[in-house]
Amino acid sequence: MAVKVRRAIVANTLVVALGLLTIAPLAYMVIVSFMPRGESGTLPIPLWPSRWSLENYHELLVRRQIDGAWFDYRILPALKNSIGVAALSTLFGLLLTVPAGYALAKLRFRGRERVVQLLIAALVVPGQVAMLPLFLIFRQLGLVNSYAGVILPGLAGIFGVLFVRQAMLAIPDELIDAARMDGAGEGRIFVSVVLPLLTPIVITLALFLFLGSWNDFLWPLIVLADQHRYTLPVAVAAIAREHAADGELMMAASVVTTMPVLLLFLALQRFYLTGLLGGGVKG
Repeated sequence: MAVKVRRAIVANTLVVALGLLTIAPLAYMVIVSFMPRGESGTLPIPLWPSRWSLENYHELLVRRQIDGAWFDYRILPALKNSIGVAALSTLFGLLLTVPAGYALAKLRFRGRERVVQLLIAALVVPGQVAMLPLFLIFRQLGLVNSYAGVILPGLAGIFGVLFVRQAMLAIPDELIDAARMDGAGEGRIFVSVVLPLLTPIVITLALFLFLGSWNDFLWPLIVLADQHRYTLPVAVAAIAREHAADGELMMAASVVTTMPVLLLFLALQRFYLTGLLGGGVKG
């Protein structure tokens, strides 16, 4: 018994240490964002502000007049753009990937396994490979510098389809066959039988889609030319080009970028962990 207790103490200590090591950069980012300008660059490196200041957030978020002209970093409009793009990407991504995963798992049609094999093969191809031809196609379609051009490439994500398909395989075929024998159509089966069982999986996938769209930097940078349409990562990168040495200002921008998705994850973490562990699908 004593050996088990010691092992439990050691294991819990390691978990706590790993947790603190993971949280430390995020905590220091928040601390630096409240430091007075220039303090984080001094030696020795300060671990705590000499005084707590909101000046970095004020400069970052508040519109002000400089030499008779109004100026702001357009962080709040970029935040609004990111929320809209990520929400639409998540909604339409779920509408496409969840039914596709159901079809590949439970509907019987010729070539189904071949389609799955092709999807798995395509999953290993880096997305950057397709960016140039995709940009040329979107330019011909008039979708460059539009939110549609940002959203469309990520809607039918291969990972999402395979993720849902794998979860669907855990649902007994007998359950779906019984619903068919009762006269239910495929749409009714999908909505009334499958979706309730897949709730944690769908929420987990929604988190993946939202975070993927929220954090996406390269594709919006390529597609969007108008700074009024910038998403948050692109807007922060534009600020960094001119204020890379202003560590406190950049940490404040990082906090504004990180906190919305962190709060979303904390609110939905129960469903997220259940979905990852496959606990939402019961036989």
